[in-house]
Amino acid sequence: MKITLVRGDITEQKVGAVVNAANSSLLGGGGVDGAIHRKGGPEVLDDCRRLRASQYGGGLPTGQAVATTAGRLPAEWVIHTVGPVYSSSDDRSHQLVSCYREALRVADELGVDSIAFPAVSAGIYGWPMDDAARIAVGTVRSTPTKVTDARFVLFTADAYSAFERAVGMP
Repeated sequence: MKITLVRGDITEQKVGAVVNAANSSLLGGGGVDGAIHRKGGPEVLDDCRRLRASQYGGGLPTGQAVATTAGRLPAEWVIHTVGPVYSSSDDRSHQLVSCYREALRVADELGVDSIAFPAVSAGIYGWPMDDAARIAVGTVRSTPTKVTDARFVLFTADAYSAFERAVGMP
């Protein structure tokens, strides 16, 4: 698998699937979640509402992933995953690992070969960026998948630098 880093806006990626760092409601929010819902348009929200009305009435559990249409995004699909809120007293890294593994599992089910990830949990959920990058890159590298192109799309220079260190780039 080829892993690349992109500094920019995840909603502009022409890939099979864009991963949304969603909240459990699946109904939009701030950060990456809000941007994906705004640019994806009402089609994404409509699919999310259908999921809430069927199997996810209580919301999508942390560490799981589910796909919807990408609506007006240049991607084919949106894979929503709910990252854990960081805690210095409770190790939730297994939940963050699960976000990436589950997103890749869903990508394989969809038959996509390219995927764009944000830095899940490293925004408002407070996960320290260097640790989030280490977990993200390590998990994507070690998870068996048919995906051949994995991109980490980072919005800030600090996030990009942390992922550069995790990937082992100069």
